[in-house]
Amino acid sequence: MHTVEMDPKEVVAALRAAGVTEVDASTRRRAEYATDASLYRVVPTAVAFPRGADDVAAALAVCHDLGVPLTARGAGTSIAGNAVGSGVVLDFSRHLTRIRHVDAESRTAVVEPGVVLDDLQRAAGAHGLRFGPDPSTHSRCTIGGMIGNNACGSRALGYGRTADNVVELDVLTGGGERLTAVRSADPRSSPTLSKLQEVVRANLGPLRTEFGRFGRQVSGYSLEHLLPERGFDVARALVGTEGTCGVLLGAKVRLVAVPARTSLVVLGYPDLATAADAVPHITAHSPVAVEGLDARIVDVVRARRGADAVPPLPKGGGWLFVELSDDDESALAVRQSAVVAADTGASGHRIVTDPAQAAALWRIREDGAGLAARSQRGRAAHAGWEDAAVPPERLGAYLREFEALLTDHELTGTPYGHFGDGCVHVRIDFPLTEPRGPVVFREFLLDAAKLVARYGGSLSGEHGDGRARGELLPLMYSSAALRAISAVKDVFDPAGVLNPGVIVRPRPLDADLRTPAAHPIRTDLAFGYREDAGDFTAAVHRCTGVGKCRADPTGDGEVMCPSYRATRDEKDSTRGRARVLQEMAVGSLVPDWRAPAVREALDLCLACKGCASDCPTGVDMAMYKAEALYQTYRHRPRPPAHYTLGSLPTWSRLASLAPGLVNRATSGPLAAPGKRMAGVDPRRDVPPFARQTFRRWFSEHRRERGRVGDPGDPVLLWVDTFTDHFTPQVGIAAVRVLEHAGFAVRIPRKKLCCGLTWISTGRLDTARRILRRSVAELRPLVADGIPVVGLEPSCTAVFRSDALELLGGDPAAQEVARGVRTLAEHLAPRAGWEPPSLDGVRVVAQPHCHQHAVMGWEHDRELLTRAGSTVRRVGGCCGQAGNFGAERGHYDVSVAIAESTLLPAVREADPDAVVLTDGFSCRTQLSDLGAREGVHLAELLASRLE
Repeated sequence: MHTVEMDPKEVVAALRAAGVTEVDASTRRRAEYATDASLYRVVPTAVAFPRGADDVAAALAVCHDLGVPLTARGAGTSIAGNAVGSGVVLDFSRHLTRIRHVDAESRTAVVEPGVVLDDLQRAAGAHGLRFGPDPSTHSRCTIGGMIGNNACGSRALGYGRTADNVVELDVLTGGGERLTAVRSADPRSSPTLSKLQEVVRANLGPLRTEFGRFGRQVSGYSLEHLLPERGFDVARALVGTEGTCGVLLGAKVRLVAVPARTSLVVLGYPDLATAADAVPHITAHSPVAVEGLDARIVDVVRARRGADAVPPLPKGGGWLFVELSDDDESALAVRQSAVVAADTGASGHRIVTDPAQAAALWRIREDGAGLAARSQRGRAAHAGWEDAAVPPERLGAYLREFEALLTDHELTGTPYGHFGDGCVHVRIDFPLTEPRGPVVFREFLLDAAKLVARYGGSLSGEHGDGRARGELLPLMYSSAALRAISAVKDVFDPAGVLNPGVIVRPRPLDADLRTPAAHPIRTDLAFGYREDAGDFTAAVHRCTGVGKCRADPTGDGEVMCPSYRATRDEKDSTRGRARVLQEMAVGSLVPDWRAPAVREALDLCLACKGCASDCPTGVDMAMYKAEALYQTYRHRPRPPAHYTLGSLPTWSRLASLAPGLVNRATSGPLAAPGKRMAGVDPRRDVPPFARQTFRRWFSEHRRERGRVGDPGDPVLLWVDTFTDHFTPQVGIAAVRVLEHAGFAVRIPRKKLCCGLTWISTGRLDTARRILRRSVAELRPLVADGIPVVGLEPSCTAVFRSDALELLGGDPAAQEVARGVRTLAEHLAPRAGWEPPSLDGVRVVAQPHCHQHAVMGWEHDRELLTRAGSTVRRVGGCCGQAGNFGAERGHYDVSVAIAESTLLPAVREADPDAVVLTDGFSCRTQLSDLGAREGVHLAELLASRLE
């Protein structure tokens, strides 16, 4: 097919005229879909969101008529560049998400292509069934995407690949024929199938000798399924064709029984290659999964999430995670013992029976692609050579040669993967931002392809060829085999409209690389970006596109990404925002900071910081948003909310002079127009100012005690604006609890501030001045060993994170960061002190997003549990997020976010349960939406003091 560049407006007009109503060719939308989870950047002409088969057929017809390519896309987690294209991108994940039928008797399910795997698992789980393959992106990948690249996952060893679990496909071929692809299809029933049978007859030799040689041979097409002796299974043959032969409209898939019992055996080895040597001894015991994990990834988890994030592991530098399943408990125990006793050279073992610890170990493995996104040298590590596979019995030798190959090319990477199948994942620190980077990339991939071919392996063992490996296929297949692949492509897609440049007639592997196209942004930045060498471009390119921000909460308190959960729009995901900022670094589509696309992409970002901890690659969109606001409005007029909500500490001090008068004004008849002028949504109540500030109460408290210095260990209580002016009862409760614990409480002599509201509105020069003054006051106290306790989590988090970036790594800021802690962090390790009894108290806890992201909440959980309470932690965000929920235009999304997790949890709680919300914004949201009143940890503890 000869494709032509077309005006996006013309393509949109043609699609709408054909009946495709939901189509978008805006700059922002095209930027969001310019890449997937790969290294490749191809800006589409338009993005459409089909609602049914008619929309898909209409879009295909328009693309034929206009000579525009069509690319199908699921969750956009394709690592090889399978889901980007220069024409029309069809996103199936928005509307085609129905599970049409689950048949427990036949163990099958009929689904639309946009169904998320975890949703199918939940529906099948109600019948004691599951879909076998489970890639690490199971929480957001779609069934259509899994069929597109023949996804496998950890448990493919036990359950097979996607191709092994497909019964029937409803497909629209590139030629426009709607086809039901099944096993033993009648070629006479379809012009396409008739031609396909002719291709098979003409290529029986290569189909029998070069395809289907081992389980993870995913590269190319899986033409072995078309052989007569295999039943001319067209459905299986189409799996893994990466959208180059047809567009999936629906699928019937096979389900398997969920085992009654599973166990995880962890075996330790000196290194990963030695672990790989042991695989054949392990697979003899029929495990469901055998995963290889390197110590370097485990070290990253400990560094980023704390030592507690990694359950105890046997001694070693590499491990095998061996999952066994059985319906009989005694049989499972026998197989466990057999695995442990096998002569594998293991230096130690551990049998993990605690589901929480097993889940924590699997999470390390599932987040592997993100956790390995920084090399041992601290450089960005990339996909490209991401999932090659060799026969498992040759895996150890292959890994040793592969590591030597990396060394020869002066590269590093951290291998891990599905070792039971011989599949190895790795992210490599290709120097793509350097002039010779693309050359190094090409040279390494050529040598790596030759190595894997020499081992009888496959260039791809899971993710398909895409744009990364299509050019390398001649190193793996003969010219006869490649001609057979091309012939099949031409039968299904004679005009070449479907996903051109992939597998057949591929684009060069070093064409369309995203990172080399971007320019560094290092000058006039407000934040330091210390871990990214001061380069904003490097910071936003932390987003590799794995799409975890699109996943629903997993139940372990994850926050990211609250606005996406409310809107289900790519623009509101952390990834979508990062893509727009990455395009700004390129400069051709999104020219600069002030481009409307940047403003639109960031508008619904709550600056919750959830991504800073939940994103495996460490994206901090709150910081990027503050930087963008700073760059956009520097020396320019700002939105009203920046002057009102953004200067809240200043207005609060003024209001404290006459709080009663201010409260009457903000709740009287002039309140609504006043809110509009201030940029505040009229539906929001203005929290009342306290009649007595906490500072005034503390002064009286000190006088009443009759002495300046109390016995006990000194502690400085940080007085934030919210505690001082709105909820002094929180500060009062904290003083009582700290004094009960034997501390002598003092507060800063001066009225200091952390600058939070200035940071969130991008007034970063002002925030820097405020922070520098506060750090200067706190440093002498911290240097004397006096800890600083913060009550408002967002303010505490500023000293632990933003201050270090705004003050350029100032040693004073670093020292203060080490000395600032939350109330629970300060009290939990207190020797000789026991918290007041909370026996019988049921707690529903909504940790503040900034606390979750920066400080963590484990000390709070520990303290509450030690006190005797029963704790249920809520995931997600409250939706208020500081000034976000109060700003005009954000109310509806703010409420929708609250309804996603917080409000349902509160409604489900027992009437006498305590709703614990340390964040002022969380308590404000609950109050505004008519739910229960939340209390601070200090208030809960103080209420139980004798």
